[in-house]
Amino acid sequence: MTTPPLDHTGTRGPTGPLPLHRLDFGPPGPPRPTTLPDGSEGWLVTRYPDVRQVLGDGRFTRAELHAPDGPGPVGTSGLVSDPDLVFNQDGPAHLRLRRTLRRAFTPRAVARWQPWIASIVDELLAELARWEGRADIVAEFALPLPVAVISRLMGLDPSVRERLRHWTEYAFTDGSLPQEEVDAALAEFLDFGARLLERRRREPGDDLVSSLVLAADEEGAIPESQLVSLVCGLVVGGHDSTMTMLSNALLYLLDERPDAWPLIGADEEAAGVVADRLLHLIPLGDDRGSTRRASVDVEVGGVVVPAGAVVVADCGTANRDPAVFRTGHPDDLFAPLEAPTLSFGAGPHYCLGAWLARLELRLALHRLAARFPHLRLAEPAASVTWRLGSTSRSPARLLVAR
Repeated sequence: MTTPPLDHTGTRGPTGPLPLHRLDFGPPGPPRPTTLPDGSEGWLVTRYPDVRQVLGDGRFTRAELHAPDGPGPVGTSGLVSDPDLVFNQDGPAHLRLRRTLRRAFTPRAVARWQPWIASIVDELLAELARWEGRADIVAEFALPLPVAVISRLMGLDPSVRERLRHWTEYAFTDGSLPQEEVDAALAEFLDFGARLLERRRREPGDDLVSSLVLAADEEGAIPESQLVSLVCGLVVGGHDSTMTMLSNALLYLLDERPDAWPLIGADEEAAGVVADRLLHLIPLGDDRGSTRRASVDVEVGGVVVPAGAVVVADCGTANRDPAVFRTGHPDDLFAPLEAPTLSFGAGPHYCLGAWLARLELRLALHRLAARFPHLRLAEPAASVTWRLGSTSRSPARLLVAR
């Protein structure tokens, strides 16, 4: 017997999609069969230790989803479905790409980036200080901050920034866009990535792409197509996820927790705890987690998941597992997490950009609250227009006043 089709309960309110911090994930339980969004059968894993096992166990693979006899990715198209993407690799191929990226993207390197990231935040805040009346905090802050950060990290020409959102729309499509448009946009984007790598080989600099080229050459045996997908994934993923996190965090804080805003501005360490809590409990989108395929029969939480089964590791529900976490709601903002969050995944595919995302969110929230301690929403939260059609979701605009 299977559960109802895989979906959140209560994802929509009377006027449109619910804010992501209000989604009802339901209680975790043992692994169980379910119906996937495409109508096929799969397995749903929801308890924290079970999800960690699936994400860390090499018998649950990403690459087999893309094998000739595999089921294919569930509910997505675009760059996230590219077999050459590092997230869709396993085994030696994945390890080579991870080592290449890890050499250029260490926590120590991210710590060295903090001063100039803080300077970008301050420049945007200085621009915000000039506006009168209402301002769109997404267009003026939440989007340009990560775009500026990833552009500087990767040495992107300013003219390219105008194309980033276009490429991101198609790279992270939820499958609702016409496939011909997706294919055309991705061909253009991958050509951009290939030409960027070629330029950095000829004229290396102190940017992340040049570091990746050097690390890849030292690692050896990395197909060029995989390196191109890696660079393109960093370009779009490096700004889209941070914009999404920051926009959703601001909607929650300014609408439901204005009492916390002064402390976030007064104490950067407290802002970091808040950032971790919000990253933990506000998902990037409406999907249920990370998909794998069982290569053999595997016992998970006392249940045998059969070989060949598509398994959804529901990180959102696992992050609310009452056996591990005291609270499943962001109201307890200043409480450190009781266990590592699964918002960045776990195991071999743990997001190497987690350090950068945490740093950007902490600096953005702290400095924005310090500069504008009376910042408030200038429209009802229920009237927010949502950015849809992507694997992530956040306000398309968010009007604020100070």
